[in-house]
Amino acid sequence: MPLFGLAPTEWQAVQLSLLVAFWASLLSLPLAVLVAYALARWQFWGRQLLNICVHLPLILPPVVTGYVLLLVFGQTAPVGRFLNDTFGIVLAFRWTGAVLAAAVMAFPLMMRAIRLAIEAVDPKLEQAATTLGAGPIRVFLTITVPMMAPGLVAGVVLAFAKAMGEFGATITFVANIPGQTQTLPSAIYAFLQVPGGMLLRFGFWSCLFLSLFLRWRCPNGWRGALCMAQANDAFFRSQSFRRRFQSCAQISGSQRR
Repeated sequence: MPLFGLAPTEWQAVQLSLLVAFWASLLSLPLAVLVAYALARWQFWGRQLLNICVHLPLILPPVVTGYVLLLVFGQTAPVGRFLNDTFGIVLAFRWTGAVLAAAVMAFPLMMRAIRLAIEAVDPKLEQAATTLGAGPIRVFLTITVPMMAPGLVAGVVLAFAKAMGEFGATITFVANIPGQTQTLPSAIYAFLQVPGGMLLRFGFWSCLFLSLFLRWRCPNGWRGALCMAQANDAFFRSQSFRRRFQSCAQISGSQRR
């Protein structure tokens, strides 16, 4: 019996989306901190150019970003061929490529949040720690990082959410292969291609998330929310709902014709 009305292939899309979002956020974090610190604290030639390049994924259409990744990291591209021949890493049309595409699209959001947090830290505190004999690394780890922690968490959350919902760059770079590169947005797109195929799951998941959101209002906590979710599942599986759903689909199809 499918869990919550979702087939195993659909759960694979959910699991892959979580995996891609996790690795995209984790791998982007060190570079985002470095770039954010450089833009917030350092003055160097090309600073504005770096700032523009970092924000390009927010300006360009996601499909264009995915196409650029395909040109650079494709199996026939120089960088992609080098990674494949040297390290055995294949990015195009693999889930690892989905991680790269999601990381590129989420990087500006993460970097921006961290940069604002670093700029909010008073430089005089770092200078005071330096005069007391602390080195740059110790100052950063003991003064800057604790004070910018809220922005760091906000950047990771933004990046994770952006990676979970990334569609354009991902489907262009790694396609939409069920069980391999099909993430949650790609799966939703595939369902939308079938007339009425997404309405059933949209109604169920809406009721499910509503029941979980109202969890605190339930007298039995999570048990009450789970009972509500199971009741929603039984309703959407009932024959009466399916007959109403089919009649609505037929009416919609006749109106389109």
